[in-house]
Amino acid sequence: MTHSNELFERAQKIIPGGVNSPVRAFRSVGGTPFFTKRAQGAKLYTADDQELIDFVCTWGPSIHGHNDPTIKAAISKALDSGTSFGTPNPYEVTMAEKIVEMVPSVEMVRMVNSGTEATMSAIRLARGFTGRNKIIKFAGCYHGHVDSLLVQAGSGALTLGNPDSAGIPPSFAAETIVLPYNDPEALSNAFKQYGDELAAVIVEPFPANVGLIFPLEGYLEHMRSLCTEHGTVLIFDEVMTGFRVAPGGVQEKTGVMPDLTALGKIIGGGLPVGAFGGKTEIMHSIAPLGPVYQAGTLSGNPLAMAAGIAALEKLTSEDPYPRLNEFGEQIRNALISAAKEKGIPLQVPQTGSMFCMYFSETPVTNYEEATASKTEHFKTIFHHVLGKGVYLPPSAYETCFISSAHEGDAINMACDVLTEAIKHL
Repeated sequence: MTHSNELFERAQKIIPGGVNSPVRAFRSVGGTPFFTKRAQGAKLYTADDQELIDFVCTWGPSIHGHNDPTIKAAISKALDSGTSFGTPNPYEVTMAEKIVEMVPSVEMVRMVNSGTEATMSAIRLARGFTGRNKIIKFAGCYHGHVDSLLVQAGSGALTLGNPDSAGIPPSFAAETIVLPYNDPEALSNAFKQYGDELAAVIVEPFPANVGLIFPLEGYLEHMRSLCTEHGTVLIFDEVMTGFRVAPGGVQEKTGVMPDLTALGKIIGGGLPVGAFGGKTEIMHSIAPLGPVYQAGTLSGNPLAMAAGIAALEKLTSEDPYPRLNEFGEQIRNALISAAKEKGIPLQVPQTGSMFCMYFSETPVTNYEEATASKTEHFKTIFHHVLGKGVYLPPSAYETCFISSAHEGDAINMACDVLTEAIKHL
């Protein structure tokens, strides 16, 4: 049997950092990553034969748990007909119909292959539709590794973005204005200064790549109003929250409708996928109807579409959302109770099957408050629970995900292990 340490040593010789996505390297928490050889339900099974209750869920897609039999059967059936055609196929039409039916603001949709492709294409579309160049994003909101979006906030509320990665020309980032999330005044000031130049505002309506942050009352409504007033395209990045916090995502929960929406994760059933969609008027600017070019060899891949259709059909037929929220509340209450008993300040923002931990005295409302929380506690907890059979995301700034497969013993055991970890701080 090949163990994780051996696999990681081999990987580091031929894969940068030994991983194909940086957070998997465990740099934020320390230690060596494990390798998974199979997954079933709520559990991962490692190359070292360790059984782990999984709260990463493939970083969001596995809302029905791993290796779900319905999704697996759908992929198998599609596979009988081929892996890819290079032509339109019936599955992509069904998928588009389901997305339009479930996501309130989406009238037309284009399939792509990743969440990064979805946000990148939505930004290009907004620029092409408006004839403007500048965009607004928010500190702590991650929209994939797109050049113009991979920027961080500088000093002050109205700072033009600085590249957050080598290889990004400053001129690209200069078209991106980075604002603090949950600051309506900063948003208003940005529109006063740049309103006629703003093609789009892109936002995770519930920022979930810096932990989990909720909008203050009226904030998203204020954003919507400013975009409408100035003819700016409002883009919701619901790659994470779409179909997870509700069938129609955050926009269904809040009633705030964007002009464009980026989607991914759950609509692939565990296979690579992304999508962007919105108002017909805007979507008509995409080639072949309009001048904004976007293409993809494997977009609408039949295997990914079949898996995603099965995942969405299970959401509508089984309605797991009330039960998922019960699981989320069970974990939240267990963590808060243990922290209170220990005398440690802990915030556990939770909505449905998403939650995170901030070791902070007060609720976290923006990026600065999130990064000011005591991350050392999370590192200690991460390694404690991993040794006891519970896998959390290997970063203090990632959201934890729950699946419907966490029913029963899995959720109860996880609560016990997490509670014990808090008490050992």
